[in-house]
Amino acid sequence: MSSDYQSGSIQTTIQNAVATVQFGHPASNSFPKALLKLLTAEINSLSQNETVSLIVLRSDGNKVFCSGASFDELLAVENEEQGREFFSGFAHLLNAMRSCSKIIIGRVQGKAVGGGVGIIAACDYTLGTPESAVKLSELAIGIGPFVIEPAVSRKIGKMAMAEMTLAAHEWKSADWALQNGLFSKIYSADELDSAVESLAQKLSSYNPEALFEMKKIIWEGTENWGSLLFERAAITGKLVLSDFTRKALTQFKK
Repeated sequence: MSSDYQSGSIQTTIQNAVATVQFGHPASNSFPKALLKLLTAEINSLSQNETVSLIVLRSDGNKVFCSGASFDELLAVENEEQGREFFSGFAHLLNAMRSCSKIIIGRVQGKAVGGGVGIIAACDYTLGTPESAVKLSELAIGIGPFVIEPAVSRKIGKMAMAEMTLAAHEWKSADWALQNGLFSKIYSADELDSAVESLAQKLSSYNPEALFEMKKIIWEGTENWGSLLFERAAITGKLVLSDFTRKALTQFKK
C-alpha cells in the first residue's frame, strides 16, 4: 500500500510471517490526515492477515522517526469539527495499534516529537538508538498531548509524562526514554536493523495464539480508549483554533 509523495507513503513487505510497515513524509515524517488514515487501515488489515505473526513499524530516513502532526494541516483547521476530525486520526491509529492481534515492534532510528512519541508508546516493544531523542512540544504551540497521553503515561507513568509535557522545549535523551520505559532497548545505528531482525525472527517463530493472548494481557485496562481518545481529540481540536496556537504554529514554520 502506498500514496503519492506529497501526502506521504506507506509501504508494507511481508517475509517469513513478519510484516514490515514503513511510513514516510517529506516533511520530517510528519502525519497529515490522509497518511494517518493509510497507516491505520494498514494496521487493521494486517491484524486480520493470518500469514502475518508480527509487525515491525519503521519510518523513512535516518534522522527523524516522526515529527508528529502536520503543521500545514493544523494551520488549515477552520473550525472545531475539523480540528476534532484531524486529531481523531491519531486516536484511530493508537486504537488500531492497541487492538491489533499482532505484536508490534517499533524501530526508532531517530528523533520523535508529539504524535511520534505517542506512536512509539503504542508499540509493544521498541528499539531505539542513541540518536532517538524525544520531545512533547505541544504546550509550546498552545495545545497539549491529550490524545496520546494515555499511551505515553501507560508506558512511562504520569510523573515522567508530566515532566516531558511541561518541559515542552526540552529534548529527552534516548537514555532517559530507556530508563523510563519508552524504549525496550537501545542499539547503535549500525546495529539497529540486525537487532530488529533478530527479535522479529525469534518472536515470529513463537505460537501465534500465545502471542495474541499475550497482546491482550499487555493492553488490559485500555478498553475505554475507544471513547477516551476521541474525547481528547475534541479538546485538542478546540485549542488548535486559539490565537496563541495560530501564532505559534506560524512562528514554528518560519
